Amino acid sequence: MTAHEPHEPNGPNGPRQSDGPHEPNGPHEPPYPGERGPGERGPGLFLNVDGTALHVVVEGRGLVCVLSAGLAMAWFDWDAVAAQLVAAGRTVVRFDRPGHGLSAPAAAPPTTAGEAHRIAGLLDALGLGGPEAAPVTVVGHSIAAFHTEGFARLYPERTAALVLVDASVEEDPRTVLPPALRTGAARALGRAVTAVGLPAALGPAARRATVRASRTGGGDPAAPDLVRRCYRTGRVWRGALLENSRYLDMAAELAALSRTRPLTAPTTVLAGHDGTSGRGALRWLGRQADLADRLGARFEVAEPAGHLVMLDRPDQVARTVVETSERGRRDAQ
Repeated sequence: MTAHEPHEPNGPNGPRQSDGPHEPNGPHEPPYPGERGPGERGPGLFLNVDGTALHVVVEGRGLVCVLSAGLAMAWFDWDAVAAQLVAAGRTVVRFDRPGHGLSAPAAAPPTTAGEAHRIAGLLDALGLGGPEAAPVTVVGHSIAAFHTEGFARLYPERTAALVLVDASVEEDPRTVLPPALRTGAARALGRAVTAVGLPAALGPAARRATVRASRTGGGDPAAPDLVRRCYRTGRVWRGALLENSRYLDMAAELAALSRTRPLTAPTTVLAGHDGTSGRGALRWLGRQADLADRLGARFEVAEPAGHLVMLDRPDQVARTVVETSERGRRDAQ
């Protein structure tokens, strides 16, 4: 880490590695990096947050920005944005949620409040929490918008600004099947695809195809070795399936939260638009604009950009984060 060495919330030498419960690895995958020797781990740190080893990368100096990526994405998908934020004088915190990137598998299905508390716990573990710490800017892409908005509502005193990047939107979230049934099906499917070796055989190719389909141009800029380390593992497939199984539950939880916990931080909704006039593209823009209206947020459009706005328009994402955090600082003053 270049900006903040970890303080001592968990032990005399800083945060401990997690030894909490997690799903076992499948027969076709290596242990997740947090279980390996120090020389075999990936970039960044592995911190024990609520019993789970989270992979986190911290760079830069200045006001803190926390970046959380969408479903099945990883810390390196923010590389270009993080570099520009560091150049703009920000401390950038990127982390992988459980079962994503290099983090340990999830011990329990995710919830909106749980992921908001996870962000708070991560900041505490990094020594960026407490009464003396400055509020942070939280940035959520896609499904992570539920989590970061939840953080801003549950921790208003710790939130300087909120940026939602092509956010997941559910105007009237309702679930049909019981949560336990959906979670059980997701776990069973994850175990099955891992057991037959699909992640090892198809994982990196599936990742590359998904990224290409989610951009307006260009392929996957991620380093091939990092893609293989993450997406050849059943851990990431299981993590994505588990999180997706609770998508509507998290949307409904956030809707309920919004009725009792006001959003006070300056907020920007940044929507991706591919530049076409197709019905689907325009409808998506309309839903993003409506979201901004409901939140009392500023609405901006990144164009041309697909759903992975941070890859298509990293300059605009970074600029929006800086401008929104500056609004928050002016409001605080």
